[in-house]
Amino acid sequence: MHSHSHTHSHAGHHHHAPTNFGKAFAIGALLNAAFVITEVVFGIRAGSMALLADAGHNLSDVLGLLMAWGAAVWSVKPANSNLTYGFRSSSILAALFNSSLLFVAVGAIGWEAIRRLWETAPVEGNVVAWVAGLGILINGSVALMFISGSKGDLNIRAAFSHLAADAVMAGGVMIGGILIAVTHQRLIDPILSLLIVVLIMFGTWGLFKDSLKFALQGVPPGMKLEEIRGCLQEIPAVEAVHDLHVWGMSTTEVALTAHLVAPNVADTDELIKKAAEALHDKFGIHHVTLQIEQNAPCAQGCEEPC
Repeated sequence: MHSHSHTHSHAGHHHHAPTNFGKAFAIGALLNAAFVITEVVFGIRAGSMALLADAGHNLSDVLGLLMAWGAAVWSVKPANSNLTYGFRSSSILAALFNSSLLFVAVGAIGWEAIRRLWETAPVEGNVVAWVAGLGILINGSVALMFISGSKGDLNIRAAFSHLAADAVMAGGVMIGGILIAVTHQRLIDPILSLLIVVLIMFGTWGLFKDSLKFALQGVPPGMKLEEIRGCLQEIPAVEAVHDLHVWGMSTTEVALTAHLVAPNVADTDELIKKAAEALHDKFGIHHVTLQIEQNAPCAQGCEEPC
């Protein structure tokens, strides 16, 4: 006996991004893209690895903003006969791509910075300070545009915290630039760029790990399978739960399928409704597909508690 229940409460939940924040994403991405080009040009002119490292970080933000924006728009595109889930998982692919690209970028910058510890080169500190100052201004003002939406949506929260971190990092580069200009100490620049690389690596590792878990259809970060199983087993009439699968359809939506053994249930539809509501309220799982087994509950391999 198969029954399916899908509680559709998407509308008010996650996808307010395209409407309210489409403009903010676009402005943020454009400003940051222009700033990345500025940092690369002046970083090469001033001979500063720190500016190039910061440009690498800002480039990740441009990609992050574009992808968060794209994912917000794409994830509400309707499904079709080829893509029955629609484009929801584009946000997962985007996060995976973004983190992988960042590793490559910071690897190259880190390598050059380490080389510079031995073969020091002159750096124009005042240029570094001015360009970094511009970065504080750009990232700070764009971050403010996202502050209101950073409570509900993972994508927007990520965008906000990235931009805020960027403003802080630009502050560090600015102080570095001033110190270089005042002390003419050549080691400041490569040390500063290595610090930035380490910070980016830390941030990116988390993103990479989470997006890889999503891509492998793992249980979304922050959710525990045993708690979900317990929640289903607590429902009256449910005697056992097996074939329980939980995975992320996108970076904000979770799906679940399970077989519920309920031999004495009177109204299966009511049971499904109850289970779907419990999962939605406790864990925010929207896409629930349940199969009720009433007769011969242990006919199909119930021994293994899969």
